[in-house]
Amino acid sequence: MSKVFIGVDPHKLSATIEVVDDHENVLATGRFGTDKAGYAAMRKTVSRWPERVWAVEGSNGAGRPLAQRLLADGEHVVDVPAKLSARARLFDTGHNRKTDAHDAHAVAVVAVRTKGLRVLAYDVELEALRMLADRREELTRTRIQTVNRLHRLLSELTPGQAKKDITTGQAKAILSSVRPRDLAGKTRRRLAAEQLAELVMVENKIKTLTKELKAMVLALGSRLMDLPGVGPVVAARILADVGDVTRFADRNRFASWTGTAPIDASSGELVRHRLSRAGNRKMNHMLHIAAATQARLDTPGRAYYRRKLAAGKTRMEAMRCLKRRISDAVYRQLLADAARAQLAHPPELAGTGPGGHCGASQESSAVDLPPHIDTSDQPLPGPAPTTLQPPMTVRKSPRKRTPQTTA
Repeated sequence: MSKVFIGVDPHKLSATIEVVDDHENVLATGRFGTDKAGYAAMRKTVSRWPERVWAVEGSNGAGRPLAQRLLADGEHVVDVPAKLSARARLFDTGHNRKTDAHDAHAVAVVAVRTKGLRVLAYDVELEALRMLADRREELTRTRIQTVNRLHRLLSELTPGQAKKDITTGQAKAILSSVRPRDLAGKTRRRLAAEQLAELVMVENKIKTLTKELKAMVLALGSRLMDLPGVGPVVAARILADVGDVTRFADRNRFASWTGTAPIDASSGELVRHRLSRAGNRKMNHMLHIAAATQARLDTPGRAYYRRKLAAGKTRMEAMRCLKRRISDAVYRQLLADAARAQLAHPPELAGTGPGGHCGASQESSAVDLPPHIDTSDQPLPGPAPTTLQPPMTVRKSPRKRTPQTTA
C-alpha cells in the first residue's frame, strides 16, 4: 500500500482532516473533536493506512497540542507553514475564501508537492525551556503594565516627584510620605499600594524564572552564555526556537531565519539592499538585545560597531551589521555545542538522524521551518562561489599527412 498524506486544519476544539494519496486523490475526510474521544476516533479513521504522514498546519501555534500528541504516539508529523497552504488554496480554488475543508485539502496538497518540509521531533527539555521562556516574557509584559499604572497613580499623588524609571524602593518611600485626607486621595493611595505589591511579586517571579532558565541552559550543555551580550534569557530563547541547528545548511540560511540577512533591492545600475522584515522576530529581538549590550560595554562588538560608524554608516545600519555578526557567532556556537553533545552522547546508528531523534531528518527540529533563500534573500558578505563547471577542452587528434609522390 502506498503512502498517504493527512492534511490537518487544527483548532482549539476541533480538527478537520483530509487523506490523499501521492496523486492527490481524496481517500477520506472528517472533522473530529480534540478531546480524548475525538482524537481516538481520528486515529482510528486513518489506521487503515499504515504508511501515513501527518501534515499539520501551524505546528508552532494552534496545531502545537495536536502535533505533540501525534508525536507522543509515534506518528510521522511534518509542519506546513500557513503561507504555503494559503498559496495552494488560492491556486486550487481561484479565491482565498477559507473553510476548514478547503484548508485541510490545501495542507494535504502542500505535503504531497513540497519536498523538505520540516519533520517534527518532540524534545521534552526544549519544550520545557520554551514554556519557561514564554512565561518570563509574559511576566515582563505584566511588569511593564504594572509599572505604568503605578507611575500614573504616584504622579497624581505627588505631582512632579515620581520618576519615569522609578524603583520599588522609591515607590515605597513616596507612599510612606503621603497621607491624603480626602476619599479620592485615600483610594488612590490604596490602589498604588496594591500595584506596588503586585510589582514586587512579579519581579520576584521574574528573578526566579531567570535563575531557572540559566540552570536549564547549563544543564543542556550549551555555551551560548560565553558569548558577550548573551545572558540566560537570550540563550534560552535561542535554544528553544532553534531546536536542531543542523537543519540550517550554513550561516547564511541561519541569518535569513533570524532576519539579519539584508534583502537585495537592486535595480538596473543601482545596487542597494534593504532591511529584512522576515524571519523569526523573537530571535531577531534577542540578537538586538545582545547587540545593544555589546555596543554599550567594552567588547569586540563595540569596536566593530564603531568601525562601521567610522566607515560612514548610520547607527541603525551599524547595529544591523553587528546583529549579523552576532548571528554568525551564535550559529558557530550552536554547531560546536551540537558536535560536543554528539561526541558525549552518540546517537544509535539505527533510526536516528542528525538531531538524535528517532526518525529525524536533516530538516527536523522542534521549531520553525528553515526558509528557502532565493537570489533576493542572499546575505551581503562576499560574492557567491561559482557553481558552473569549467568548459571541457577537446583535444584534436593530429591529422595524418598523406605522403606526396613525385612523378
